[in-house]
Amino acid sequence: MLESFFKPKAVAIIGASTEPGKLGYTVLANVIESGYKGAIYPINPKASEIYGHKAYPSVLDTPLVPDLAVMVIPYQIVPSALRECGEKGIPAVVIITAGFRESGHEGIEREREVIQIAKEYGMRIIGPNVLGIIDTYTPINATFAAGTPPRGSIAFMSQSGALQTAILDWALAEQDLGFSKFVSLGNKADISENDLMLAWADDPESNVILSYIEGVPNGKEYIRIGREVSRKKPILVLKSGVTEAGSRAVSSHTGSLAGSEQAYDAAFYQAGVLRMSTLQELFDNARAFAYQPLLQGDRIAIITNAGGPGILATDTLERRGLQLARLEVETIHKLEEFLPDAASAANPVDVLGDARSDRYAKAIEIVAQDPNVDGMLCIVTPQAMTEIAETANAVGKLSQRLDKPILGVFMGEARIKPGVDVLASYNIPNYKFPEQAGAAFAAMRDYRILRDRPDPEYVTYTVDRATVKQVFDQVRAEGRVTVGEAEARRVAEAYGLRLPANELAATADEAVEAANRIGYPVVLKIASPDILHKTDVGGVRVGLRSAQDVRDAFDLIVYRAQRYVPDARIWGCLVQEMVSMDGVEVLVGMNRDPQFGPLVTFGLGGVLVEVLKDVTFRVAPFGKQDAYEMLDEIRAAALLRGVRGRPPVDKDALAETLLRISQLVTDFPEIVEMDINPLMVYEEGRGAITLDMRLVLKD
Repeated sequence: MLESFFKPKAVAIIGASTEPGKLGYTVLANVIESGYKGAIYPINPKASEIYGHKAYPSVLDTPLVPDLAVMVIPYQIVPSALRECGEKGIPAVVIITAGFRESGHEGIEREREVIQIAKEYGMRIIGPNVLGIIDTYTPINATFAAGTPPRGSIAFMSQSGALQTAILDWALAEQDLGFSKFVSLGNKADISENDLMLAWADDPESNVILSYIEGVPNGKEYIRIGREVSRKKPILVLKSGVTEAGSRAVSSHTGSLAGSEQAYDAAFYQAGVLRMSTLQELFDNARAFAYQPLLQGDRIAIITNAGGPGILATDTLERRGLQLARLEVETIHKLEEFLPDAASAANPVDVLGDARSDRYAKAIEIVAQDPNVDGMLCIVTPQAMTEIAETANAVGKLSQRLDKPILGVFMGEARIKPGVDVLASYNIPNYKFPEQAGAAFAAMRDYRILRDRPDPEYVTYTVDRATVKQVFDQVRAEGRVTVGEAEARRVAEAYGLRLPANELAATADEAVEAANRIGYPVVLKIASPDILHKTDVGGVRVGLRSAQDVRDAFDLIVYRAQRYVPDARIWGCLVQEMVSMDGVEVLVGMNRDPQFGPLVTFGLGGVLVEVLKDVTFRVAPFGKQDAYEMLDEIRAAALLRGVRGRPPVDKDALAETLLRISQLVTDFPEIVEMDINPLMVYEEGRGAITLDMRLVLKD
C-alpha cells in the first residue's frame, strides 16, 4: 500500500493554484520540476489549465485513478475531498493542510472525521499538517519546500516540517548528503514511524533510516518493529521533548528516578535503534552508514600528515571505546621502506607534512591490506606541499576496492574544499574534525552490537496470579491505590520472591508474641497503607533483641507515625526476621510510562538511591540477556562483581528477581509504581531477599 506514496503512476494535486506563491501552485510546480514522469492532474474547479497541465474540477473527473492525492485545500473541505478520493479508489493521500489536532478541540474532531473516512474506504494517509513527501528515485517532490534534495541513500522522516525545510536547504549546500526518501509525518493521524520503518526495511534505495520524533503513539509496536527492521539496516533517531512535565506526582523511589528520557533510552536500545544527541550527530553518522561498508570490528588505523590531529583522533577513538589497530610487523616494515626517517610507521601512521599524494596513496594501500585493520581514518591538513585533490582521489580509488569503511578528515575550509568535493564523488564522508569521525565509527560499532544481539529469551515462571488479583481487588474495595507492606508481601510471595519471616501485630503484646515465634533479633516497621517511606517518619527499628525492646519500639513507632502523618491509617507494626546485612543493598522497581508501559529499574538501593541515581532501565517484558546486562550497566557494577576481598554477589538470583518483576508488572497493568528497596543480595549461592516492597495502583 505505501508503494503508492513513493512510486505513483498518477498524482492528483487537490487545491492546485494558478497563482505563483500559493501553496497549491508551489506543490504542483515541485511535482513537475522534480522530473516526475507519471500523469499529473491539477484539481481546481475554477481553472481549465495550470502550469501546462489540464485541470479537473474533482478527482472524480480524472481519466485515470491516481495512486496518490496531495491535498492543499482549506481544512473545512478536506473531509468532502477525501470522500471523493475514496469514491475514486485512490489508495494514498497526503494532507498538507493544517488546522486539525494541533489546533485544539475542534481540530481534534475534524481529524477524527478524516480518520473515519480513510478507514471507510481503505485509504492510507500521511498527515495532516505536513510539508509533504519526496522520493528522489521516482523522482517526485510533492512538498511546498524550496528545492529537491540530492539523490542518495538516506531515508528521512520527521514530525517537524519546518525542521525539514532547514535540513533540505542544508542538504542542497552539501556535497555528500543525499536522500532517497524525505517524509514529513505531521500529526500522524494514520501513518507513523512504525509504518515507514517497515516500508523502508527492504527498500534497495535506502541504506539507513533517519527519524526526528517528538512522540511515539504505540511504544510496544515501535520496539517490536524497530528490532525487526534494525536487523536489516541501521535506524538513527533524534528524540526531542523529553523534559519532565508529568501531571501525576510520583511517590516511589522509582517514580522519581524514571522519566520519559529513561523510557526512550531503554526502548531505543531494546529496539536496536541508535539514539543521537544532536542534528549534527544525526547527519554526521548517517553519512557513514549511507555510503560506507559496515564496520566489522573495533580496530581503526589513522593515516595523517600532522601529529596533532593524529593524537586528537587517537584520543577520541579511545574515549569512544574503539581501538587503535595494532599493525602487523610486516606492515610496519613495508611502511618504513619508503617513509622518511622522521615519519611514524606505527599507528597512527604519520606521513609528515611534506607528503605528496603518492606517499599518501602508498601508505594507505599498505595499511588497508593489514588484517588487523577494520576501518581507516584519513587525516589531511593543508600544508605547503599537500596535494589535496590528488590525495583525495587516491583515497577514493582505494575505497572502491575495499570492503572496509574509510572516513576522511580533510581539515580546513577554502584550500581543502577541492579535496572534499573529490571525496564526495567517491561517496566518502568527510568530517571537519577528528571527533566527528570518531563518533561515526563508534556509531557503526554500536549498530553492529545491537544488530547482532540475539532475540529476547523470555522466561515465564509459575506464579499465583489469583492471590495478586485478590489483594488488588481488596485494596480497590477500600478506596485505596497504595498497597500496604503486608499486602505487598502476599504479592511478592505469589510471584516467587524470597522474603524474611514476617507477622503483622496490632498491639505491642502481639508484637512480642510474634517476635518470640520468629526469634530474636527482629525488625519492627510501621504498617500503614498511607506511609510508603517508613524511614522518613521514624517508622523502622532494627536489631531488637528482647521483649522490652519490642514493646518500646512498637509504642515509639506508632507515636511517630501518628504525629507526622495524623490522617494515616495505622494497622500496627510488622515484626520481621532480622536478616543478615552482609550482602549488597540494591533496588528493583517499576514506573509505568505512558508510551512504552512498564519501565523496570535496577540499581544500588538504600536511602541514598535518589541522590546517587546509579540505575539502569528496561521496558518490560524483557529477556534473560537484558536482565544480566542491567547488572553490568550501573556505575557500581564492580561492587556486584566483588571488590577488596568481597565475593561476587549472586547474579543469577538478581537476574531472576528482575525477570519475575518483569512478569508481574506485565501481568498486572494496573500497577503504576513499585519498589523493592532494599533487595539484599548475598554472595553466589546464597540468593537475594526482599526486605521492603511497595506498590501503587492505577487510580
